[in-house]
Amino acid sequence: MPELRKDPITGRWVIISTERAKRPHDFVRDDGKRRGGFCPLCPGNEKMTPLEVYAIREDGSPPNRPGWNIRVVPNKFPALMIEGDQGKGAEGIYDRMNGIGAHEVILETPDHEKDIFDFDTKEIENVVIAYRERVLDLKKDLRFKYVLVFKNHGEEAGASLEHSHSQLIALPIVPKRVSEEIVGGYNYFRFRDRCVYCDIVDQELSAKERIIDENADFVSIAPYAPRFPFETWIIPKKHSAVFEKTDNAQLSSFAELVLLTLRRLNAVLSNPPFNYVIHASPFNVGEIEHYHWHLEIIPKLTKIAGFEFGSGFYINPTPPEEAARYLRESSS
Repeated sequence: MPELRKDPITGRWVIISTERAKRPHDFVRDDGKRRGGFCPLCPGNEKMTPLEVYAIREDGSPPNRPGWNIRVVPNKFPALMIEGDQGKGAEGIYDRMNGIGAHEVILETPDHEKDIFDFDTKEIENVVIAYRERVLDLKKDLRFKYVLVFKNHGEEAGASLEHSHSQLIALPIVPKRVSEEIVGGYNYFRFRDRCVYCDIVDQELSAKERIIDENADFVSIAPYAPRFPFETWIIPKKHSAVFEKTDNAQLSSFAELVLLTLRRLNAVLSNPPFNYVIHASPFNVGEIEHYHWHLEIIPKLTKIAGFEFGSGFYINPTPPEEAARYLRESSS
């Protein structure tokens, strides 16, 4: 029988539709072929991108030249512009402001043929270090309240370029989804005097039913009320709300589990299109007791349609307990 489950953080309900139950092979669509063609992100084509704002280079090569391992550049077609002021205003009941922000692209590897599933631990560690360093830098701009770090992998997940990359957007407001998580965490904390994310970690580690992997510092789980099949969260075991305060040792541990989890998803779903996003405390809030930074990985295996848009419910055809079992048992 289908089951309604409530997310303990946001209060959002999802439908676990066992009548439509789907196994990993039901989702495999990718033929594994790469599109090819000219790539502006490859080494030697640095002049095709804006000037880099951050890079990791091991050979001492000059900026905006080949020789990089990680390279961060402003997006050539940014969603928001960094120049100007907020210009807040209103038209009657309608609020508006200028599209001020920053939009950057993190080039994760110089190797065009390499997907993130093929990275080694050091390569993925460099990627998350770049995330932290860019967030710390953009945090200095007092116009910004939040930086959202995200990755789109595959055309169906919104990636317009094949070369492995991720993005970040600095915003003058806090995203609604993050605000909902913070409010949900606060409401839980008011009544129980505990962080809901810490309680989730403790309960999942105890039950083991939805655990995928863990190491000394982080745990990856299939959340109790997932919106999408094979949705996965990676959460610090110790309470921490601010991603950019994570030190190098912890980032190394985080990178290790991110890589292992992505490899498991690849093994089970065969190069699935996916998005991942880091949710963390806003700049003007800082280290708070009722929130917990985390990474959400969303494979793009189902489509959002009229019911989801109209109701706010999500229908998930794969119970998280089954998804976690498939991933745990996979060869990573």
